[in-house]
Amino acid sequence: MKKILFTGGGSAGHVTVNLALIPRFQSEGWTVEYIGSHAGIEKQLLSDVPNVKYHGIATGKLRRYLDWNNVKDPFRVVKGVFQAYNTIRRSKPDVIFSKGGFVSVPVVLGAKLNRVPVVIHESDVTPGLANKIAIPFATKVCTTFADTERHLPKGKTQYVGPVIREALDRGDATRGRAWSGFSDRKPVMLIMGGSLGSRKINLAVRGALERLTKRYQIVHLCGKGQTDPAVSAPGYVQVEYVQDELPDILAMTDLVVSRAGANSIFEFLHLRKPMLLIPLTKAQSRGDQLLNAESFRKSGYSDVLQEENLTADTLISRIDQLYDNRQSYIDRMVKGAPHTDALANVMNLIKSVAK
Repeated sequence: MKKILFTGGGSAGHVTVNLALIPRFQSEGWTVEYIGSHAGIEKQLLSDVPNVKYHGIATGKLRRYLDWNNVKDPFRVVKGVFQAYNTIRRSKPDVIFSKGGFVSVPVVLGAKLNRVPVVIHESDVTPGLANKIAIPFATKVCTTFADTERHLPKGKTQYVGPVIREALDRGDATRGRAWSGFSDRKPVMLIMGGSLGSRKINLAVRGALERLTKRYQIVHLCGKGQTDPAVSAPGYVQVEYVQDELPDILAMTDLVVSRAGANSIFEFLHLRKPMLLIPLTKAQSRGDQLLNAESFRKSGYSDVLQEENLTADTLISRIDQLYDNRQSYIDRMVKGAPHTDALANVMNLIKSVAK
């Protein structure tokens, strides 16, 4: 029996591809285990996945700004490498699949020390800092964007396309309306600032809520600890995060306001959902979401509102513009969206490396 060990975490985007692949490998008889942080979102998301043994390790964040934790975190990373090395040595997987995030760095290094092959997945146009550190120790790197190959070592990189969770295609709008209490007489908008939430987006939505709910019904995914019980309106539902309900919510959704994480926006593209993207700024990130959003804007799949220009008024104006022109966005999605079986591509790559 073959065994695969997954890693990745820190945000939902570093876990969703793993969640799409795990059932596929289990259905083919593979034993599946996971290495993540002790208390990260990856542990929460894996808690409901059956027959996956979870291993927690120490990890530290690699920051681009001054912080006292920058002194402590290298020691956590070193500790995590030893923990990952020992876990991999005991587990003896045939292959490791890394989705990225800071927790994956110790795992990839531990795999190299154990001579276990590693496949890394890079979702964004350019690789993140964690993957930049890990890629020299990997056997193969698979990418979501074809252009990413220009930024990676030749001979090690393979374009696979966007990995889409199969559960999203089983969403049911009737179940979504039952969950939310919405009717079918007004359009539905999903607003999300990523699994960790966005305070700036949340404040703009709340400032615009009275006017927005005159035209739309809204599901607002606020992020952990960012709901506001004092805010309410007819046709408005706010929650921190959803998992099992997401396919049904998306099935009833007419348009999306979102950050520009690659996994999420490709899932919206797959489902033909017109998007208003509000990417993380350069000050908040390495600029990956800015590149993702610009790629989608150029392809005609989305509109983009920079966070520096985000107010209640600009949010309302751009949402209305998006909704009024929604069919043109849908038409371009139907015509130009990638038609690759990325799940099969990734699985075949992993299996070839495991051999």
